Amino acid sequence: MTRLIFVLFGLLALLRPAIAEPTATHPAVAGQAEAIFAGGCFWCMEPPFEVLPGVLAVISGYTGGRTQQPSYEEVSSGTTGHAEAVRIVYDPAKVSFEKLLEVFWHNIDPLTPDQQFCDKGTQYRSAIFYRDDAQRAAAEASKQALVASGRFKTGVVTSIVPATAFYPAEDYHQDYYKHNPLRYKYYRHGCGRDERLEELWGAKPKG
Repeated sequence: MTRLIFVLFGLLALLRPAIAEPTATHPAVAGQAEAIFAGGCFWCMEPPFEVLPGVLAVISGYTGGRTQQPSYEEVSSGTTGHAEAVRIVYDPAKVSFEKLLEVFWHNIDPLTPDQQFCDKGTQYRSAIFYRDDAQRAAAEASKQALVASGRFKTGVVTSIVPATAFYPAEDYHQDYYKHNPLRYKYYRHGCGRDERLEELWGAKPKG
């Protein structure tokens, strides 16, 4: 079964669309706010946020690294310091940052450093990139509450760090689960993401 999954991944890689220029950044404007989260493969982090009322855009991209305008291949090599991440533009009058944090935690494995599910490397680390002191305080409070809950026997390793430059990923990565549903499902299932999330959080994730 493992060999079959690797073969399927290889076939999907061959079918990947040609690389396009990065998509627009969809900057937040007056009355809007933004949050940046890293939770492993950004394909899988888009769906749970896009269904939330008040979320206006979810953009896959790269952040937390050294290289300017990195490509997917460069980030995937693990040499640029970037993490795959999502930038969420939202209306704070309709959805709170605390709600976004709740959704974030329930869609990641907060116990494994430099890895999310089958994807390994610093580019797949979990992290909250805060934009201001209010986001930092909320993120730290949510992490402390998670630790204090006693849900996990091991430590929560997800980092909370200042936001730096965010570079949108190539166009073919945006809304990948909508444009390539079959390939997305093969990847998500083969990576064991849903099984691990259900093990950690006790509820079947939606993605």
